[in-house]
Amino acid sequence: MSQHIVIVEDDAVTRRRLAGALRKQLYRVSEAEDAAQMEAILVRDPADLLLVDINLDGKDGLTITREQRAASNAGIILLTSRDDQVDRIVGLEMGADDYVTKPFDKRELFARVKNLLMRIDQIKTATPAPVATARVGAWTLDRSRRRLEADGGRVEPLTRAEFDLLDAFMRHPGVILSRDRLLEMTQHRQGAPEDRTIDVLVGRLRKKIEPDPTRPDWIITVHGEGYLFVEDGS
Repeated sequence: MSQHIVIVEDDAVTRRRLAGALRKQLYRVSEAEDAAQMEAILVRDPADLLLVDINLDGKDGLTITREQRAASNAGIILLTSRDDQVDRIVGLEMGADDYVTKPFDKRELFARVKNLLMRIDQIKTATPAPVATARVGAWTLDRSRRRLEADGGRVEPLTRAEFDLLDAFMRHPGVILSRDRLLEMTQHRQGAPEDRTIDVLVGRLRKKIEPDPTRPDWIITVHGEGYLFVEDGS
């Protein structure tokens, strides 16, 4: 069965055109004009991917992102306008996997959708790797379950984007990785000059793994170059 995409967009023309274009790519597509319609659809047919407009009446796209990330592993791509920079950052902090700026190029959107669904499918079907876990401080990264486990038993779930970034860092200890390189490794795309996706994700990871996120031991900022993962935290 083809993968299920739910579009949550209150502009009927935009929603129908986008749905039609995605159906031509052989996806199953459901349409919702607001959160209530989306929730009714998800009860019947859970989504593999949500395309959510940030500026919805009633429950907006940021609220939807927060709620769905807590309840579901579905991919989430936010549809934003060019002046929604702050909302894009907040959306990423709440657990969105990616965003597309309106008016968007359909080829770019299709590439983002395809890449995210591919990563979701890889996670679902992946067999355990020879090294299924890795250590970072008091945490163990469980690659098979895509989560962090503390020595005391606490479990910290990771979004796909958080997992991909932390995994990239842990596979390249001691190597300075630029933001563009990290975007390529985790989202398979080039970043725009103002793209703060990696910075936002680094901030989220620091809150989860660092004893003091304001004075990080593990993920170090190298000004003008990018980030460095310090293997021994010293």
